[in-house]
Amino acid sequence: MSHTTLSARLAAARAESDRLFQLVKPDAIYDRPIPERHRIIFYLGHLEAFDWNLLHPKLAGLKAFDAGLDRLFAFGIDPVDGGLPSDQPGDWPTQSQVESYVRRVRTELDTGLAAGADDLLMNVAIEHRLMHVETLAYMLHQSPMEAKLRQSQTAPPESGAHQGGMAEIPAGRVTLGIPRCRESFGWDNEFQAHPVDVAAFAIDRYKVTNGEFLEFLRAGGYGDRGLWTDANWTWKQRQGIKHPVFWRKQAAEWAYRGMFEEIPLPLHWPVYVSHAEASAYAAWAGKRLPTEEEWHRAAYGTLSGEERPFPWGTEPPQSEHGYFGLGRWDPSPVNAFPRGRSAFGVEGMLANGWEWTASVFEPFPGFEPFPFYLGYSANFFDGLHYVMKGGSARTERSMLRRSFRNWFQAHYQYAYAGFRCAK
Repeated sequence: MSHTTLSARLAAARAESDRLFQLVKPDAIYDRPIPERHRIIFYLGHLEAFDWNLLHPKLAGLKAFDAGLDRLFAFGIDPVDGGLPSDQPGDWPTQSQVESYVRRVRTELDTGLAAGADDLLMNVAIEHRLMHVETLAYMLHQSPMEAKLRQSQTAPPESGAHQGGMAEIPAGRVTLGIPRCRESFGWDNEFQAHPVDVAAFAIDRYKVTNGEFLEFLRAGGYGDRGLWTDANWTWKQRQGIKHPVFWRKQAAEWAYRGMFEEIPLPLHWPVYVSHAEASAYAAWAGKRLPTEEEWHRAAYGTLSGEERPFPWGTEPPQSEHGYFGLGRWDPSPVNAFPRGRSAFGVEGMLANGWEWTASVFEPFPGFEPFPFYLGYSANFFDGLHYVMKGGSARTERSMLRRSFRNWFQAHYQYAYAGFRCAK
């Protein structure tokens, strides 16, 4: 990819992250909408600090101008032991200081990048920022409505009841990952390409909906000890988890907490839940979550044995396949885009919510960490994180590639992540 193209992509990614922070009202910039994460002010500085720490050592003539902020904003947090951050708003620089740092970093980097930069590092900077464009949306989704400036979004299509059922997927071989000789970008955990034989199985044609999950809740699923692993039950009891975090009880009815308003629970939208909740539902339904390779085969496989770049074929994502291009904040009905179905008749596998799999996040054979970002994947090969595949309405197009892998802890409720069951 040409330097001009990469520079344009970086500028576009910066514009997307800037638009995201513009949602936050000034008096809410020090809020912490998700207890396990940093305050919003951290992320305002983090995106530029990451770019600076990654790129400036490779650019001639650039020297650190604020090493303290470079360190302060270098790393996020992903607590796995139940501990929560305890910092206070006064522990952070002022918003004007952070914004000044952001402007200075961009000016310095743009000067250095004008002479060219390593394509791999540029792609890392671009996709890292775009990942945060999505994960910051998770955070802002949990902010009080009065803390945000409302933005419009594309209306979801009308959609009524749908026939559920499962698609029968014959045995076949899939290719996970990408080869190192490939010219296009991939993160370290996407390598190395390798074949996996998948036995025949069945998988839900659609993501599990809010309406279907409501049946699980009303049947006492959150209180049925037999549906939960020991670790998941302990977490649920300790945290008082009784329903999806995107749901709110209004009198006798359930409402959905959208990005900018609460609405009556949309029964045909996918439910967004943690891996623990998805696993309990699957057990209640007499099914299970699909493995990473099963999900891959249902999405990209064909009867002939060939694998498609997208579930529907070779055509890049278009409006008839789903909502792409960050046009929506909230999900859409699970049956809204039949043109996006896979060769096996499975629908909605991209752009309407990531999908949990049963696969623990582990390295592929031949894994090698990026030497300039050793902990990107390796720090999370801990048995506590699970692979997610697919994408949400806030996933940028470049990360809808077949090989892309996402992951979160089993107890993280805030991601735009749903699931479908297999057996």
